[in-house]
Amino acid sequence: MANWNDPQPTRTNFSSSGSAGAVGTGQAYAVDQGLRRHMLSIYNYMTSGVLLTGIVALLFSWGGETSPAAQVFLSGGILAWVIILSPLAIVFAMSAGVNKFSTGTLQLMFWGFAVLMGLSMSTVFLVYTGSSIAATFFATSAAFAGLSLFGYTTKKDLSGFGSFLIMGVVGLIVASLLNMWLQSGSLTWAISFLGVLIFAGLTAYDTQRLKQQYIAIQQMKLTNPNAVAAYPVGKVVIMGALSLYLDFINMFQFLLQFMGQRN
Repeated sequence: MANWNDPQPTRTNFSSSGSAGAVGTGQAYAVDQGLRRHMLSIYNYMTSGVLLTGIVALLFSWGGETSPAAQVFLSGGILAWVIILSPLAIVFAMSAGVNKFSTGTLQLMFWGFAVLMGLSMSTVFLVYTGSSIAATFFATSAAFAGLSLFGYTTKKDLSGFGSFLIMGVVGLIVASLLNMWLQSGSLTWAISFLGVLIFAGLTAYDTQRLKQQYIAIQQMKLTNPNAVAAYPVGKVVIMGALSLYLDFINMFQFLLQFMGQRN
């Protein structure tokens, strides 16, 4: 979700459907092909991360009340808080240190984040039935695919919605913390409803942002090739996958509030 070092994200002089400006037809075609490969790499990382999280969550919760997840989270000790908060710490570290870390380090951090998220989300299998989790997962997958396709293909500039969506995320966090004290069922439903809408919007927004980011970097290669060294492809792919992963996982968790059936 973060616009980390995004070089002119709203510049669209390279068209994904043809040439633009001084760019010739051959160059535009090369950009199109490169963009598809770039986005496919992001989706592959993101999908692998989601699957790894799901597998870890399932294994950690295997056994129900006797599972490692139940023993850790029902006791409410410090280990539970470490597991819950460590993924957030990794996200902040990756975002703040993306220019300092190597691509390999960011890869290890991404996979470590996915594993820790799996441990944290293992409680989902303790609370909800397996069938409702599966139904919610497939519903989220279908919605994510449609929203991401919209973000990729739409001609409408979604950049103006970014600041409002980020403000919405901040509002969700504040409301969730407040509701931990109020324990209001109505507020819980309102938070879940708004959460689904906000992360649905972020899915389309982030997809378009990642597309425009790639196009802007290719444009920079023509005018200032040395500047592109600050945006290694591997790092762009990993951070893009992290953004879409967060959109997917958050939309899944909020949607589960509506579709999930408790054990």
